[in-house]
Amino acid sequence: HGDLLNKYLYLGGRCDMRSIEVTIQHLITSGFNPGAQKDPYRGFVYTSFQERATKISHGNVGKLAREKGDKNLARISAIIAGDEGRHEKAYQTFVTEILKRDPDGLIKVFGDMMRGQIVMPAELMTDGKDTQLYNNFSAVAQRLGVYTAIDYANIIEHLIKTWDMENITGISSESEKEREYLCRLPTRYRKLAERSMNKKKKDDEADVPQSFSWIYDRKA
Repeated sequence: HGDLLNKYLYLGGRCDMRSIEVTIQHLITSGFNPGAQKDPYRGFVYTSFQERATKISHGNVGKLAREKGDKNLARISAIIAGDEGRHEKAYQTFVTEILKRDPDGLIKVFGDMMRGQIVMPAELMTDGKDTQLYNNFSAVAQRLGVYTAIDYANIIEHLIKTWDMENITGISSESEKEREYLCRLPTRYRKLAERSMNKKKKDDEADVPQSFSWIYDRKA
């Protein structure tokens, strides 16, 4: 997927491919920590979330590209989103099977991970110039509707429904408390996201355009 999008940007001729390659190499060097702690349960919960987030973001990029008349990018994004959707289903199926065999263990892990935040693989990216590159990039993605705080809440809700968390029985009292916590999370996150957006509108806060070396320091 990365190679395909890289070639699309190269052939488009509008991006600084050296800056993009520098960013890629920094990201490979830095790596990232998904918080799996060498625990397969954590790994499957993480990938169930992350693959759906990637599907959503690529799908939204495709919609924006289609609206702007870029049929090639729209098609590429749709293909990638479809692939991510298949990955998502595979990982979520693994978790479904784990829940049949060890619901207490999986619920404990799921609850613990949700008390933190699911980080995306590019969290540590840098172009060697902008120390806040990921935050600036995320702000633009949020503003354009590529990936938002509402999407985060919706993903949690989707996973809870997919794994039928509301109807799991035969678990320990500790797991029951975790289950109840998890089932309340989507509403809580959605309210926080909506409150933040409403406050921004009320205070008439405008997102400050940020320059990116990838596009020759043009602002977005």
